[in-house]
Amino acid sequence: MKHFRYSMLAIACASTYLPTIIYAAETAEANSNIERITVYGRQNQVVMNSGLATKSDMSLMETPAAVVIVDEELIQAQGVSNLQDLVRNISGVTQAGNNYGIGDNLVIRGLGANYTYDGMYGGAGLGNTFNPTRSLTNVESVEVLKGPATGLYGMGSAGGVINLIEKKPQFESLNEFTAEVGQWDTYSFAVDSSGGITDNLAYRVVAKSGRSDGYREIGTDRDEIYTSLKYIVSDSQELMLSASYIKDAIAVDSIGHPIRIFNAGSVGGKGAGDVSWEDLINDPNNAGLQLTDAQRQQLADSLSSSDGQTPYAFGNAGIISPMAKDNEGEELRFKLTHNIYFNDNLFLNQQLQYRDYTSGFARQTGAYNYVYWDRRDKINEEPRAPLVEDGVLYPFAARRQEYRKVAAEETSWQYFADLRYDFQIGNIDNELLVNANFEDRNIAFKQYSIYDADKVIKNKAGEVIYQGALPYIYDIRNPNWAEGSFEDHDPLMTSNYNKKVNAWGVGLQHVGYLGYGFTTRIGVAFNEIKQSYQHLGVDPRYSASKAEPRAEADTTDNGVTYNLGVTYMPTEDLSFFVNHSKGRTAYSILGGIEGTGEDRADSESVSDDLGIRYKAFEDQMLASLVFFKSARTNLAYSNPDYEEGVSAPGVAKSFYNGKEETTGVELDLNAHISEQWMVNVNGVYQDARDKKDPNRSRYDTRQKGVPYVTASAWVTYGADWFSLESPLNISLGAKYVDDRSTNSDSFGIPDGYVPSYTVVDSAISYDVEHWKVQLNVNNLFNEDYYSKAMFLGGMPGEERNAKLSLTYRL
Repeated sequence: MKHFRYSMLAIACASTYLPTIIYAAETAEANSNIERITVYGRQNQVVMNSGLATKSDMSLMETPAAVVIVDEELIQAQGVSNLQDLVRNISGVTQAGNNYGIGDNLVIRGLGANYTYDGMYGGAGLGNTFNPTRSLTNVESVEVLKGPATGLYGMGSAGGVINLIEKKPQFESLNEFTAEVGQWDTYSFAVDSSGGITDNLAYRVVAKSGRSDGYREIGTDRDEIYTSLKYIVSDSQELMLSASYIKDAIAVDSIGHPIRIFNAGSVGGKGAGDVSWEDLINDPNNAGLQLTDAQRQQLADSLSSSDGQTPYAFGNAGIISPMAKDNEGEELRFKLTHNIYFNDNLFLNQQLQYRDYTSGFARQTGAYNYVYWDRRDKINEEPRAPLVEDGVLYPFAARRQEYRKVAAEETSWQYFADLRYDFQIGNIDNELLVNANFEDRNIAFKQYSIYDADKVIKNKAGEVIYQGALPYIYDIRNPNWAEGSFEDHDPLMTSNYNKKVNAWGVGLQHVGYLGYGFTTRIGVAFNEIKQSYQHLGVDPRYSASKAEPRAEADTTDNGVTYNLGVTYMPTEDLSFFVNHSKGRTAYSILGGIEGTGEDRADSESVSDDLGIRYKAFEDQMLASLVFFKSARTNLAYSNPDYEEGVSAPGVAKSFYNGKEETTGVELDLNAHISEQWMVNVNGVYQDARDKKDPNRSRYDTRQKGVPYVTASAWVTYGADWFSLESPLNISLGAKYVDDRSTNSDSFGIPDGYVPSYTVVDSAISYDVEHWKVQLNVNNLFNEDYYSKAMFLGGMPGEERNAKLSLTYRL
């Protein structure tokens, strides 16, 4: 029977979002010969099990949910050091559009992602604009659950969970030292040490310090230390206390290479490469900028065929002002984990975590190169017009600049309790999970802005009370920068608030192993989210109506979420599954409450999956193909019939039945075909749509930054060459990313996009006794490409580069 086939040595793991913890005695043999392991560790090479999706003892072949695992061996082979570079191994996980280059900001199936460390909150998600960049220094594997998981993981994002499995204390002695060097003055040094202090107490310390000037001077500066202690109370109970401290500074490129704002629809659909100066007519009503014939000719001569569609490439330069300030983050986490086996069938896991994260940066968020636009029947209306000063036209000038300086802090408490009971009724094995969760987040946020002369604020009497003082950028290809500091340019406080989000939930889940190849999973949970928002007042010149502090406002909503899934295995190597799930999430972690009604409904998420899994090579290959449809609902959009101060009292300002929706199919394959060959292949086709206003078709658009197609492959071959003591591991990988939309009707480039690209990477490593040396060469053929879709532009990807690492083990 299934229960005994899988669980004689691996006692049922009720909290397997900690899948690499050794739940009980890995202690000295004098105490016990019993070793309790999780389902995660049963395969030698290809990970076939994960507790993330269901917190159950299910194998992945039996799991009715879309789950992808990236193991430590693949992470090391690719030499990746951060979450951004890891996502190439996971279908459907891509960069979010419009992320200004801050933090990770990843999406799953075009929807927001939740970040966790061993199942506990890891910062950001849910629309947060200040965002840590997560390293893999203390991570041994990564699990991704696609689709809502509110019932098991509390408040979360609609797309799913990216769970980073951290390294744990071991009783066996481990001491490892790694040094890395690379281009752009990149270097780092790391230490990983673990061992037993006593027969019952083990420790682990992982630390790393690294610096890099970075490609295009997008540099990083990072120091981190992770410590943990594991205490074996008895052969049925253990405690683990961990602490993490991270301090980093990462340069922010908010714009990358911008798309020049040329609107083809304003010249009868002609592309920028086809227009003549005669097509660039002046506004017949003199409402817009009036250009001379010579200036129109100069403007036409400046155009290239890609203007208005793709980013304007100007090499390794960037529009990053000296006044910009790195995103300086500081994170502190403490976590206490308690596991207790009451008997072989009853298990309790509890986790309590405190997290504090502070962030501060100054970034340039505007700088738009307007070329030609008939906006609302006004051609080149100021300030959305080419720049002309003293009769001189500057066709590559940037206007409407804004710099934002942010100071933010987030503190959070989170608690999870999972009680699981395994039992048998007749010939049916059952798992019953009762879980409870609590989460509390408190955010303090301040933002200051400075502007160029296009920003003019007047009082009710029409008097100018503020005008931006930044100089225009006369040429984006060779910018002239303002002198002095941010504070020298009369900053306005534009945001100043405290936000609190409190959530709790209880759930019940049943997993049944019915025989004849059928496995079922039914979960139901009740979840409540309360949001509080207090506006603390801003600069009256920015907004007189927001100048004074306001009383705290709050809203609460609750409801039921569920997961329904069934798997059928006609053979041990083939399974089919179907899953339907519903989740709940806060509609915005940073959003205000005022004007949303007494109790605005939370956002909800739904997902449907139909999947096939196949394994071979004695369980050393696992492949999955999943057809899916996922959505986030209850999103706000404005009522076009509402006019402030004019509309009748009963006219709604906003409606809340907009949504984001993605449909597609995804493939994932991991294999150790033999002792010599390791293969990872994944790909996705997805159509991610913004449907913010169901009544107006022009608001049914592609999700910014989300490609239709991504595909990746990584192959490692262990070559027994040159009579070496160990194999020489040679790796080659390729990644393809389809074009990504940067569409923006409001900026006149509805057809803007970032082009597709293919990048080839390689690695070679040799590991013998105490030493390992590895060389990674990325972007082998030095392709020019854009790694991210930014706001109205693209982030240039790194040119060909190399990194050498050397590891010594004691």
